[in-house]
Amino acid sequence: MQMNPEKNKLVGRREFIGTTVAAGVAIGAGSSIPTRALGRTGARVSILAFGTGSRFLMYKEEDQALEALAKALDLGITYFDTADEYGKGHLAEQRVGKALKGRREGIFIATKVSPRDGDEAARSFEASLKALDLDRVDLLHIHALTTEDDLARIEAKGGVLERVLKLREQKAARFIGITSHADPTVMKTALERHDFDCAQMALNAGQANMINGGGKRGMVPNPAVQTSFETLALPVAVRKKIGVLAIKAFAQDALIGQAPPEKLLGYTLSLPVTAAVVGMPKLEQIEANVRIAKAFAPLPPAEMREMSGRLSEKNKVALDEFFRRHIDA
Repeated sequence: MQMNPEKNKLVGRREFIGTTVAAGVAIGAGSSIPTRALGRTGARVSILAFGTGSRFLMYKEEDQALEALAKALDLGITYFDTADEYGKGHLAEQRVGKALKGRREGIFIATKVSPRDGDEAARSFEASLKALDLDRVDLLHIHALTTEDDLARIEAKGGVLERVLKLREQKAARFIGITSHADPTVMKTALERHDFDCAQMALNAGQANMINGGGKRGMVPNPAVQTSFETLALPVAVRKKIGVLAIKAFAQDALIGQAPPEKLLGYTLSLPVTAAVVGMPKLEQIEANVRIAKAFAPLPPAEMREMSGRLSEKNKVALDEFFRRHIDA
């Protein structure tokens, strides 16, 4: 694949770190999880967010799922991510609604709408509100942008984009966004064209699109593989002050064992993102990731370059292909 022709616009690693610091990481008293500002929204959320997609749905029994959500709340996670397609019949949203009943204060709830037709999207969102037992959500994403044709359907007259903009105007959603783990080029286009408050994208050390450039050049973009969200879509979000939620920090566990979990999560959190949304199908994983988040300090740029070069060289092509086809539902 050809090298990105706008490589001069890429945000460098040092700028990544500087932007993260400038955004402000606030560590609360005692053992609180650090928080960050969510772009220009004015909201602040924990840097570790709880994802309720396919990995959360590994809690087969409802009492297990509710216990996991309660543990996340008890340990200080304040951002909960769900979607209309997570489980048949809005199952994940129903469980989030039950777990947060009476505990809504200070909690940020994001959900996603999947249909591309505006009327269908509105019906799905109404079902989401009912499942969550809410009259509005903090953030409503258009779910899982894939191709240029998909973006055209989203943008079409009477389509989902038109509807979510209206829902924001009506204050049924405080903020709106879009998510993707399939194609960073299309995500870049969507973020450039439209007034999204937030964006959710795949950001991990194994898909960073870097190779060893030799000598003082260090790690540079690799023209042989698809470009990455990190080098293409993320800089647009940073420039527009869009709140960025990172997903796939562990690449569906494909990177586990190739680097310590604290380094993998640390890499993602060292980028200019607000939070990493992580699926945690075991209670001990919730505890472990909270410990990592509480102890987080930005990784040195040299360490990030080494990690991304080593892990991308081995994994990127396979991960790009996997996530183009992956459906987290």
